[in-house]
Amino acid sequence: MQPDFLFETSWEVCNKVGGIHTVISTKAKTLVDKYHDNYMLIGADIIRGKGQVSEFEEDTYILKSWKAYAESKGLRIRVGRWKIQAEPLVILVDFTNFFSHKDTLFEEFWKEYGLDSITGQWDYVEPVLFGYAAAKVIESYYEFYLSSQDKILTQWHEWMTGSGILYLKKNCPQIATTFTTHATVLGRCIAGNNLPLYSELKHYDPNQVATEFNVIAKYSLEKISAENADSYTTVSELTNNECVQFFNKSVDVVTPNGFEPTFVPDEFSFEKKRLLARKRIIDVTQALTNQKIDDNALLIINSGRYEFKNKGIDVFINAMGDLNRKKLSRQIISIIAVPAHNVDVYQSLLSKIDNPDFSQPTTNQYLTHHLFDPEFDPILR
Repeated sequence: MQPDFLFETSWEVCNKVGGIHTVISTKAKTLVDKYHDNYMLIGADIIRGKGQVSEFEEDTYILKSWKAYAESKGLRIRVGRWKIQAEPLVILVDFTNFFSHKDTLFEEFWKEYGLDSITGQWDYVEPVLFGYAAAKVIESYYEFYLSSQDKILTQWHEWMTGSGILYLKKNCPQIATTFTTHATVLGRCIAGNNLPLYSELKHYDPNQVATEFNVIAKYSLEKISAENADSYTTVSELTNNECVQFFNKSVDVVTPNGFEPTFVPDEFSFEKKRLLARKRIIDVTQALTNQKIDDNALLIINSGRYEFKNKGIDVFINAMGDLNRKKLSRQIISIIAVPAHNVDVYQSLLSKIDNPDFSQPTTNQYLTHHLFDPEFDPILR
């Protein structure tokens, strides 16, 4: 049985935080080819309608009548296209107007599902409200356009969207839900704190681990979402082992990540883009250090979500340290490109990119952006 309409919700729609952004954006073309605008992505409007999201192109004419209906129901949304090859239809939702209702929502989820939100901090509250708002968006679309004859499937990525599953199950049970876990909350905590995960997996008590790492609320939402979704999936057999141990539930389907062949440019375009990127990185490095970079310098770049141990940033730094202690015949530029607790780029850096000055070289410049609380930053430490 195939759905007539497919809604996919993630914190990383038009918001590049980690790997889920890549997962969704690089499979969108297949879904757009099959479902056209009956495939809709829902993301968080992280700038709350106050400016342009770099990956999002708003279109005030698409779904104009429904948008007015949704807004009459108290929803704050923007409709447009994701600026990737397939240009899928995207709905960005501003969930901040639900802050004043959060205690009532948590009470309802507690009564209905036993969801334990008491210890949840802002990194829990915001995702819960986003998932809830996304479900309200889908509900309003259903009320305005669809009927019980339409087959509707929704996909929810990670615990951050789980509240949407719980809301739909109670209020729109005719809409099917799929929950996808990419990595469990407890698995991240265990591995991120340098404890053995898979070799000792069967010895971990999930409630004890959640308490020890103060993630009771996140774990509760993840577990209850897995239990209540119509279909539960994860991306590998290894992660499924975590699901069995922590949720006492195996996934229905293991869905390995893949991407469109068109995600990789053709040979000519690839080389052109590679050279352009290389020049840009060298320009920035020269401006940052006030030093000329060799034409044959080797660039080594580590990027992704900022998880110091889980993403191997510690291993990367140690490897670069080993290289520094060797006699090298070639200059190496090592770059760690991860979103941290940072804000705007240094204006002095921008001004020097096009007007480099090599007269006063520096050896201790390594930040391109202003960093909050640098003394607590794992990479700098």
